[in-house]
Amino acid sequence: MNSKLPINLIDLLRQRTVEGERIEYKSGWNPDAIIRTICAFANDFENLGGGYVVIGQDCDANGQPVFPPVGLADNQLDKIQQELLAACQLFQPPYFPVLSIEEVEARKLIVLWAPGGQNRPYKAPEAITANKKTWRYYIRRFSSTVEAKGDAELELLSLAAKVPFDDRYNQTALPDDLSKPLLQAFLHEVNSALAENASMLSVEELARQMNVAGGAAEAARAKNVGLLFFNETPERFFPGVQIDVVWFPEGAGGDRFEEKIFKGPLAQMTREALHYIQRNYLRETVIKHPDRAEATRIWNFPYAAIEEALVNAVYHRSYEEREPIEVRISYDELVILSFPGPDRSIRMADLQVGRAVSRRYRNRRIGEFLKELQMTEGRATGIPKILKEMTTNGSPAPKFETDDDRLSFVIRLPRHPLSLGPVITGWEVTGEVTGEVAGEVTGEVERVLRVMSGEMSRQQIQSALGLKGDDHFRTAYLKPALLAQVIVMTLPDIPRSSKQRYRITDIGQQWLATHLSTDNSL
Repeated sequence: MNSKLPINLIDLLRQRTVEGERIEYKSGWNPDAIIRTICAFANDFENLGGGYVVIGQDCDANGQPVFPPVGLADNQLDKIQQELLAACQLFQPPYFPVLSIEEVEARKLIVLWAPGGQNRPYKAPEAITANKKTWRYYIRRFSSTVEAKGDAELELLSLAAKVPFDDRYNQTALPDDLSKPLLQAFLHEVNSALAENASMLSVEELARQMNVAGGAAEAARAKNVGLLFFNETPERFFPGVQIDVVWFPEGAGGDRFEEKIFKGPLAQMTREALHYIQRNYLRETVIKHPDRAEATRIWNFPYAAIEEALVNAVYHRSYEEREPIEVRISYDELVILSFPGPDRSIRMADLQVGRAVSRRYRNRRIGEFLKELQMTEGRATGIPKILKEMTTNGSPAPKFETDDDRLSFVIRLPRHPLSLGPVITGWEVTGEVTGEVAGEVTGEVERVLRVMSGEMSRQQIQSALGLKGDDHFRTAYLKPALLAQVIVMTLPDIPRSSKQRYRITDIGQQWLATHLSTDNSL
């Protein structure tokens, strides 16, 4: 039963990546209580991904682990393993957790990893040591193991064979469809002890230890979650696994748009989409005040809110549906659309104020991996964090929308009303409202200022400069002048409008007056 955990034990104990309700600490071997808790984790009533039992670790009155741990004597380790093996054979149906012997601060611990089972519901003896055994169903309620009674028992029975889609075996994929470099990269990123020996294991052995493959030896299969995170092209197995980022320069109702599609392993795809959005569409505006030294810094859309909203969509979307996640960006708002909508147990009124708590999570294993990568906290913290980040930035409140049938979920992040200028694809921009030029005034920009008169079209400015090459004019003259904020668009909401004109800003006028005065003095 010995194995290595695909997570970092110290992080687990300090609850940095795994929630307290998914950990049970036992200072010593207590077979009755431990078996009941393993049964509860195997039943995974809330689809959280099971949990961990740490034997040899004591905790304080608040349930926090105490360091150094009490530990287990060497002569106890074999005895506990033998008794545990015998006890697990009493589960109905049989269930065996993954066991690992770990060392923390020179003390030996036994860690039992009990992921949600494929054949729930499970029963365990109420008392292992009793001559006449009574089998019960057990579930987790917050940080406690309790017997499932009444409605809870009926609901647990209704989950029979209802394994979440991400935790099911994929009947068309073998363990070799998983990428060993991706598996190893994950283990290194989460600082798992399993990373040390990973190179010596086959793909199947490594995938089994990480619980992303399983089944009989002669018919091993990869799990859907393994293919989503550790296959280079998961869209081959799950069409629609992609993130579409769409920019509407003329607004959502305009005729033109620019689209960028992201595919690949789930974590990689999500990070690449976030970096692309951050690089191309987010803009900071710095407002200086005459009466105080501190400037006000605002973003058109705060990155932390976007990150939380997009990771939330990746976590909770259905991977049985072929619709991609879509990020729609315009001058006025950033919208994230995913399918399906939130669980019907969630009231939209609660969702709008950040009080919604889901009764059951759609993708228990995807959430587990995202948490270990520190991309999400889980447990319904996403919506409150979005609300907090928008408030901190001074932005209008986000909006959360779904339809009556809960077929889709929309998160709308409005632009901060004081953020300046349009977002222009491909630019890395930091705007600044200072009364001073926000960027370098090159010789080309100076020439633009000297020919400007009133409101002028691009063609008029270009003609006044005697330039024929459109691309060169945009790159060397127009864009730098906009970046320096010495000129501005008259129609910022629709930058490519045929009616677009440009005019000199107050900053541009000030710069021009200063330099004309200097020229005259010479």
